Amino acid sequence: MPTSLFNSIASWILKKRIHQMELFIKYPEEVQNELLNELLKTAQNTETGIRYNFKEILNYKDFRASIPLSTYESIAPQIERCRNGTQNIFWPSPIKWFAKSSGTTNAKSKFIPVSTEALEDCHYKAGKDMLSLYFNNNPDSQLLSGKCLRLGGSHELYNENNSYFGDLSAIIIQNLPFWAELSSTPSHKTSLMSEWEAKMKAIVTETLPERVTSLAGVPSWMLLLLQKVLKETNKQTITDIWPEAEVYFHGGVSFKPYKELYKNLFPKAEFKFYEIYNASEGFFGIQDRNDADDLLLMLDYGIFYEFIPFHPSSTAKKEHAIPLSEVQLNTNYELVITTNAGLWRYRIGDTIRFTSLSPYRIQVTGRTKHHINAFGEELIIDNAERAISIVSQQTDSVVSNYTAAPIFMKNNTKGAHEWIVEFEKEPKDVQHFSKLLDQSLQKLNSDYEAKRNSSLDQLQLHKGKTGLFYEWLSFKNKLGGQHKIPRLSNSRELLEELLEMNAS
Repeated sequence: MPTSLFNSIASWILKKRIHQMELFIKYPEEVQNELLNELLKTAQNTETGIRYNFKEILNYKDFRASIPLSTYESIAPQIERCRNGTQNIFWPSPIKWFAKSSGTTNAKSKFIPVSTEALEDCHYKAGKDMLSLYFNNNPDSQLLSGKCLRLGGSHELYNENNSYFGDLSAIIIQNLPFWAELSSTPSHKTSLMSEWEAKMKAIVTETLPERVTSLAGVPSWMLLLLQKVLKETNKQTITDIWPEAEVYFHGGVSFKPYKELYKNLFPKAEFKFYEIYNASEGFFGIQDRNDADDLLLMLDYGIFYEFIPFHPSSTAKKEHAIPLSEVQLNTNYELVITTNAGLWRYRIGDTIRFTSLSPYRIQVTGRTKHHINAFGEELIIDNAERAISIVSQQTDSVVSNYTAAPIFMKNNTKGAHEWIVEFEKEPKDVQHFSKLLDQSLQKLNSDYEAKRNSSLDQLQLHKGKTGLFYEWLSFKNKLGGQHKIPRLSNSRELLEELLEMNAS
């Protein structure tokens, strides 16, 4: 079949899904409530279903009253039993895949169950929807005439009980249908290599001859790969190498610190950047408009959503979750999910806010554990990302990585925030950058502004040496996959480690 004909037929098929999306856009609460009933009915004879008497749950009010909120720690024993061969604990279909999520604050790994239903009705469906929305917005796209450069993780066998674990991306690659494999590069074998540096070399060698029309991966790791491609080819931009590349699908970390870097790599005015919101626990949102900065919340992926109003300083012992029908605009919410892999009222640890209620569109604002609130300033990642973006434009600079932590009060001294920042393009005056950053944070966060006028001094900023954060990730054996740099923390542990590395 000619490439152009295949592209036309495939794009036509993908666009048909738009009509199904219009159903949950028009009837969001009805779709979510029907989904909840299906999840409860499907799992009513599992250990969890029997324990919480799923058969007697008739509506959301019953659901909220009957089943407690959960965290990974609270269900870890059941997950460990499942990994060792026991089934029908929280979901009826056999679960043999576990998405390994190492987290960012400690070395402890989480093993998130991934069912066949989650793969088919969530992750793979989302992959097709991502393309459907893109083609709907860009009808002249030739994306399917070439290949997608993907950057995933690795996987490995866990034990003797036919249980596998690895990065979610690796699990998805391992189970991809053949037609998806044909349209991707590098190969299955190369994508799943475990040694990071060897994998990077193999990907560069394998993908250079290909006709790449799209890219997909975590911005921080994809950037490293593309820089290696430029070095290997001695070219100035990625467009010089793959002139037909038209879109980069990104997710996993905030794109704000990387946007200018990627614009330089793909200098074509018509090149698109599309954000997605996926995690080991599920696929939640897709950018549904060109040049938008928010995501359509996907409501028919086998995931029922709840939301807890989030305040870093909250000391409430009993958080109150609400359904989709009760959310408000511009309020920070902790995300709670119930999924077709057997996570019940699970606190994923992410925070989001709604930018639109018709349809429901969201922005990811950070992590519940990643903020600074040592002095009541309630500084969240979204504040930091926005401030850096503003100041970078003001100073014609580019930030590649950063982290921040508090300087605690001693005797009669005030506290402060201490930052270490690695620049891709350094400002002329780092101290001026520091001052502007402090001012921008005050404008974006009234609590920080109030504390700056009382208990906090101006923030302190250190310039990180080139490659500092990569060195730290390598030292921690966290290269590649879904590993991320913790941006904000109430603990000084990471900051102290980076300052020591920076001085050596």
